[in-house]
Amino acid sequence: MKSKRPSRRTAFVLVILLSTLNSGLSATAKSPNVLFIPVDDLNHWVGYTGRNPQCKTPNIDRLAAMGVSFTNAHCAAPACGPSRAALWSGIRPHSSGCYVNGDPWKRHIKEGLNLNAHFRKNGYYTAAMGKTYHSSASGMKSVYASEWDEYPPTTRENSAGRAPTKFEGYHEPLPLDLHDKDLPDWHTVDFCIDRMNQERDKPFFIACGLIKPHLPWAVPRKYYEMYPRENVRLPPHRNDDLDDLPKAGVRMAGPEKDHAKFLKSGRWKDAVQSYLATIAYVDMNVGRLLDAYEASPQRDNTIIVFWGDHGWHLGEKQHWRKFALWEEATRTPFIWVAPGVTKPGTICDRPVDFMSIYPTLCELATLKPPEHLEGKSIVPLLENPKSSWDGVALTTHGYLNHAIRDGRYRYIRYADGTEELYDHKNDSYEFTNLAGSTDMVAVKEELAAHLPKINKKPTKTTPTKKNRKE
Repeated sequence: MKSKRPSRRTAFVLVILLSTLNSGLSATAKSPNVLFIPVDDLNHWVGYTGRNPQCKTPNIDRLAAMGVSFTNAHCAAPACGPSRAALWSGIRPHSSGCYVNGDPWKRHIKEGLNLNAHFRKNGYYTAAMGKTYHSSASGMKSVYASEWDEYPPTTRENSAGRAPTKFEGYHEPLPLDLHDKDLPDWHTVDFCIDRMNQERDKPFFIACGLIKPHLPWAVPRKYYEMYPRENVRLPPHRNDDLDDLPKAGVRMAGPEKDHAKFLKSGRWKDAVQSYLATIAYVDMNVGRLLDAYEASPQRDNTIIVFWGDHGWHLGEKQHWRKFALWEEATRTPFIWVAPGVTKPGTICDRPVDFMSIYPTLCELATLKPPEHLEGKSIVPLLENPKSSWDGVALTTHGYLNHAIRDGRYRYIRYADGTEELYDHKNDSYEFTNLAGSTDMVAVKEELAAHLPKINKKPTKTTPTKKNRKE
């Protein structure tokens, strides 16, 4: 009888242990490094997904070619604050009560529970810059200081006279010419490259938090020139797309808000052009980071995790921004490169959400996962993207509002009990709500079984213009 061949991950761990014994170094020193790349407001328009063919992301596609890229990956919440609180802590919004940007994450997540804290407790050097949690400018002041070795504030230069801080609607009219170094992301990448190249006797966990394509969509003019306005195409949309939605869904879309302004101003194409240009700026910085990674002596022992914190609507379903439970608001790029585990250029279409990140990194680094984690490791999918998989993606937006995404369907249930159901095999842009069809009762029941049974009531917060929109 043939012996079972060890998995690629097992082989990777054995190599680490053998080299550790042979070199006399500690196991901690030979543990895999982690390069963590959060990107703010980046939806699934990147090249490898094929969602928007006009979007040019050669460096993100280059990263995708290095490992496993997920085409059905979703955030835990479609807003910066709760999405990041859930991902970093491993605790879902319905358990923590952190539902919207107005809920301060520190009020809901205790110190020491976060992913970086767990790695630091286990001998890792932890460093970050940029937007990793729901803040980007104040460094250690915005995080739990005990969880990081270094987290300096973001920096910027002002070669153009000033860096943009305000915007007109969504489209920045660019009254001045910007340079790459005028924006914080350039300096965040510089910091992370420097920390990757430093010699130390510990493995590293480095988070490179890229702020763009978050508003304002103001980047150097050369990125706009990649997308001449006359060639820009609007995303697929229908004028009657809200007609089959329940009232809760229409309220979430808010067609009378941003979308009405764009229809009146005629600047819809300008906004799409600006978003595409800002993604191009992000892609350039990803390329700089990958150049440093590929030249690093640590390359063969460094895991890369690349993720967008949530999606972004640009007029689909007459909605703009995130803050919704449809595909455009929840689906984002998700790429893993794990030497000895992932195979270059592979695609996984299984439904996953970002609660998988914490337990997966623990498994790859052979660290015992904390008991509070609510996600499921995707190591089997990293080893073989075609592996059988019974998981679904769960996204929560506000109290008792949830979406379940499996390999074919999206099911939404709102707090008032009303529903939406979309068949992605035949309707990838979610134009037709099938929730009222008698043929779909069994499908809804199967998906509804994944809804959380217990939902923590939210704490009362005072909404502000800032925390509603960021």
